[in-house]
Amino acid sequence: MVEAGEIGGAAVFALAAAAALSAASSLGAVDFRRPLAAVGGGGAFEWDGVVPWLIGVLGGGDEAAAGGVSVGVAAWYEVWVRVRGGVIAPTLQVAVWVCMVMSVMLVVEATFNSAVSLGVKAIGWRPEWRFKWEPLAGADEEKGRGEYPMVMVQIPMYNELEVYKLSIGAACELKWPKDKLIVQVLDDSTDPFIKNLVELECESWASKGVNIKYVTRSSRKGFKAGALKKGMECDYTKQCEYIAIFDADFQPEPDFLLRTVPFLMHNPNVALVQARWAFVNDTTSLLTRVQKMFFDYHFKVEQEAGSATFAFFSFNGTAGVWRTTAINEAGGWKDRTTVEDMDLAVRASLNGWKFIYVGDIRVKSELPSTYGAYCRQQFRWACGGANLFRKIAMDVFVAKDISLLKKFYMLYSFFLVRRVVAPMVACVLYNIIVPLSVMIPELFIPIWGVAYIPMALLIITTIRNPRNLHIMPFWILFESVMTVLRMRAALTGLMELSGFNKWTVTKKIGSSVEDTQVPLLPKTRKRLRDRINLPEIGFSVFLIFCASYNLIFHGKTSYYFNLYLQGLAFLLLGFNFTGNFACCQ
Repeated sequence: MVEAGEIGGAAVFALAAAAALSAASSLGAVDFRRPLAAVGGGGAFEWDGVVPWLIGVLGGGDEAAAGGVSVGVAAWYEVWVRVRGGVIAPTLQVAVWVCMVMSVMLVVEATFNSAVSLGVKAIGWRPEWRFKWEPLAGADEEKGRGEYPMVMVQIPMYNELEVYKLSIGAACELKWPKDKLIVQVLDDSTDPFIKNLVELECESWASKGVNIKYVTRSSRKGFKAGALKKGMECDYTKQCEYIAIFDADFQPEPDFLLRTVPFLMHNPNVALVQARWAFVNDTTSLLTRVQKMFFDYHFKVEQEAGSATFAFFSFNGTAGVWRTTAINEAGGWKDRTTVEDMDLAVRASLNGWKFIYVGDIRVKSELPSTYGAYCRQQFRWACGGANLFRKIAMDVFVAKDISLLKKFYMLYSFFLVRRVVAPMVACVLYNIIVPLSVMIPELFIPIWGVAYIPMALLIITTIRNPRNLHIMPFWILFESVMTVLRMRAALTGLMELSGFNKWTVTKKIGSSVEDTQVPLLPKTRKRLRDRINLPEIGFSVFLIFCASYNLIFHGKTSYYFNLYLQGLAFLLLGFNFTGNFACCQ
């Protein structure tokens, strides 16, 4: 059955597509009449000054030698022009038009999400308008009487020396009847010293009357998904109606359960209530500032749009409360990808369950503090999302418990555009094709593809992040670098290349830890090649070379300014300049 929210979402999407097409037509941007064969013609005139210059340099002052070199260079140049015009340019031209189509898909998707998000903001829409919410009343929290259901809080962790006290303490201080709350610490730590500290912390809270369970495993099979699955197998879990999940660096406010659980209690078709992330270290460095922009867009636009229209979005893996029945009906936690949270959310949605995103509820957490840690996190997410698309697309297509509109949204918007198109087009077009085009004058790139669409995406992003306008240029350059990693990750997941199911835990430093008694592990010395990022440095050399070529041999295009900035961004991140400490850390 199609709901009003889904119809509204489809209508907004259609309007966004129509607006994009109308704008492109009015600007004369949509014009595919330019023949592909035309690119092999008159582009060589720009090289007329280049060939004599090369001949003069190579021939020196000897006229005979110059004549010989002239013939040799001219012959090689003729071969290059033919190969360039007959093979390279047509091949890249096909890639250009593919990128143009993908760019239109991306801008329509972004326009749809932003339109919904702005509409929600403008009318002051709240989840309570669509889903029933009433505060828990008539119950004594201290004695646990009344209508309070049984809730379990799961905290998976792995060698979390710097932050284990934060999450455990915050979970144990949640306002909820003590006999209705179980705190389950799922410790996969491999360091005996850290393991002992975590267990002692659990024993300390248990002595204060908190019902806290310390769970370990003999192996780390399945990583986080395996730990959560192990926790669900405990006997006491069967009595819990709802499961709240927090990563080791997350610190929920004491009233978190009081604000989220009522949504689940009063709406039997709701499986998940997701809160928004807040950050304790978002002003530490330029790196954390641009990360905050990324997450602000994700929560304010993507999560909010999905919740308001189709009551579907990806579970963020933490800061959420699940209905136990929904987890079990979906088949429980699976470790087939590195995005077990997204996997569970999709499977639960295919069973007809709905999700609620509540942006007013924020849970403090920590952003990756180093470029390497952020890259590993983003690679895991991008690779896992693309790999899940490969594995679950057919299940979505044949699902019977969701509407056709929701299927289209999940397959097209949620998976295809966000997990495949976005990383591919951003990297291929702006980091490969545009730089190469300065050396291939036969290549035609429409102005709307390299100017209008990026400007539209920039405006769409800025609208929901006005406070971050001053660091927008840095964000653009940073995202330009990240597109290379995300494209590699997406290809790895789609094709299941080596390392597609590799799990790496994001290192935390405990930015808000004030307890100086927490011991720190000794730092290990790194080799130089482990302190620099060779792929980024290599890409910077390529971009700076293309920019210099464009500046010296000025042709039809003038991309050198942008290419120099991109090359500089790659170079700085290649040496781990992130705006806080010295390079090569």
